[in-house]
Amino acid sequence: MLLGIPYTELAWLAVALLAAGAVTGILAGVFGVGGGAVIVPVLYELFTLLAVPEAVRMPLCVGTSLAVIIPTSIRSFNAHRRKGMVDMSIVKIWAVPVVIGVLAGGVIARYAPADVFKAVFVAVAGLSAIRLLLGKDSWKLAEDIPGPLVMRGFGLVIGVLSALMGIGGGQLSSLFMTFYGRPIHQAVATSSGLGVIISLPGALSYIYAGWPRAAEFPDVAALQPPLSLGYVSLIGFVLFVPTSIWTAPLGARLAHTLPKRKLEVLFGLFLGVVCLRFILSFF
Repeated sequence: MLLGIPYTELAWLAVALLAAGAVTGILAGVFGVGGGAVIVPVLYELFTLLAVPEAVRMPLCVGTSLAVIIPTSIRSFNAHRRKGMVDMSIVKIWAVPVVIGVLAGGVIARYAPADVFKAVFVAVAGLSAIRLLLGKDSWKLAEDIPGPLVMRGFGLVIGVLSALMGIGGGQLSSLFMTFYGRPIHQAVATSSGLGVIISLPGALSYIYAGWPRAAEFPDVAALQPPLSLGYVSLIGFVLFVPTSIWTAPLGARLAHTLPKRKLEVLFGLFLGVVCLRFILSFF
């Protein structure tokens, strides 16, 4: 027995997490999403099974997701950049405001109740699901990217929401770029660069958010599972990373060779189910 769970059950959990890591890597490459939309709900179910209390469960999922996204995003970004599909001018415009937004999200994470994280996840994932399931290529706001001021403002929003949702920003930035006339493949590739910018400061901000709370409130430290740094679970990180790193380049290759519609529908349905799961948890 470990943590009150039989070793055989833990072994199955480990296999499931490794498999989820593989799916995470593929999604990171195919959709430029960093995998957080998969990592967070999977970790939520795992931490529920481990009886991690609701007060820290969701921020722990989000912080761990951001840590996992660090190597996955780097691999995905490098794979897309080698194909010459990344628009570095957009990445440079977004870099500073996105990081500021991520750090602001980390500060919010220190004080926000668990339902805030779920609400952000449902709102962003729900919007993404609608776009994936019902959206058309003809849906556009303009034929080209807006000016630097609007871009930086949206970058700030991407940073805050990504930090509270535990994603690499790809869902938001891809949605934005396709609405402004950029081809989906370029939007996906460019979005993968945001995962690198978001994940590292995001994970560090969640370590910061969890540690001071644990110091100020000893009962918070008691609620967190073993081997955690603030709101980052090292167990979740170690189990997700190997297969997600391995499959991220495969996802990037799939993004440029396979029809995306079926994948979009499946991912949209998955996000819809996750949204419903979190909505039901409010009651």
